[in-house]
Amino acid sequence: MEHILVTNSLTKKYRHHKAVDGVNMHVGRGAIYGLIGRNGAGKTTLLKMISGLAGPTDGEFSLFGQTGKKTTPLFSRIGTLIESPGIFGNMDATENLRLKAIALGVRKKNHVEELLELVGLSHTGNKRVKNFSLGMKQRLGIALAMVGEPDMVILDEPINGLDPHGIAEIRETLCRLNAEKQITFIISSHILEELSKIATHYGIIHNGVLLQELTRKELHDKCSERIELTVDDTSKACTILEAMDFRHFKVVSNDTIHIFERLDDTGEIAVALSCQGVKTIGIVVKNEALEDYFLNLTGGERNV
Repeated sequence: MEHILVTNSLTKKYRHHKAVDGVNMHVGRGAIYGLIGRNGAGKTTLLKMISGLAGPTDGEFSLFGQTGKKTTPLFSRIGTLIESPGIFGNMDATENLRLKAIALGVRKKNHVEELLELVGLSHTGNKRVKNFSLGMKQRLGIALAMVGEPDMVILDEPINGLDPHGIAEIRETLCRLNAEKQITFIISSHILEELSKIATHYGIIHNGVLLQELTRKELHDKCSERIELTVDDTSKACTILEAMDFRHFKVVSNDTIHIFERLDDTGEIAVALSCQGVKTIGIVVKNEALEDYFLNLTGGERNV
């Protein structure tokens, strides 16, 4: 996959505090990249740097293959919704979008009308934005970020504070824009289960450090229901599992095998291993959700 954003040891320091600490991030074209982290983890600071709203203390990043000063004109290809939508409450949705288009020098005919249709706000007419629901305001914020047809859109906590219906609306809007317009999204959130419904790639950030990047499939493999088998000889154990007609398993460390089928056969597995002289140190069925995986990775409490 072609990377349109790559950061190299990107760091932001405020006096003695590193809000972002040596982040190496990779975002591919067409991805929906979910940036996961609890409040205060450094998500917003990182997003501000890669959207040109804050300068790094150290490190660098490339946009669309360009680095350094060459990235400056490329920020026009990035749409942002960071912290809260910059909207004028006494104007309607059309007026807000037209004002943004004028500011960016966008003169494409019917551009505003197309954006309203894309985010599901074409029916709002002359209704003032101050009378919009929170979900409608967020959708307008996404439309504002889309002015000028950017290649990448950065959204900071776009579903924060929304009710389930509003969350579903935003989720549907983002998936449609990604599929129909091939827009790359970077979406930060601490609502992990919701993010897992749309993201194709993930970055997990904690205390300013990017702990891990992984694809949806890699995360599914880590979080899916499985038998976690710990033995003293994985090579011999694999031979025994194959003889028992197991096909979906994977050696994940020197002493651990994950088995993704026949989860009720733990007793038979332990007996077969014992008969062949393989010592079973542990055998347990696990079904780890995204939130559990995040908590285990960060060693944190359940307050994300």
